[in-house]
Amino acid sequence: MPEAPRRRIVAGAVWMFAISVLLFWLPVAGPLIAGAVGGKTAGGVGPAILATLLPAIVVAIFLFVFATALTGVTLLGALAGAGGFCAGGGACGAVDGGGDCWGVDGVGP
Repeated sequence: MPEAPRRRIVAGAVWMFAISVLLFWLPVAGPLIAGAVGGKTAGGVGPAILATLLPAIVVAIFLFVFATALTGVTLLGALAGAGGFCAGGGACGAVDGGGDCWGVDGVGP
């Protein structure tokens, strides 16, 4: 019986994160291997792109919550969350051929 698509996307994101952490010392090969394994686990190009964005969204939410809790300023938490999302979502440029994630230049997903 095939797995549910959501479960495969989450599994791909977990594999990408784990392999990226383990191979952080390999500047080019580490993320390449992590992306290949996570993309294969996710089950295709579309799910692989979602699997790369999932950790970026989680990091953004994490930074928003903790920056707001530590400073008490909601705007500062929002800025930290947006910065975390941009930093985490920056890997999207490698996935879609150097374009931006939002498709403004016509290259994005």
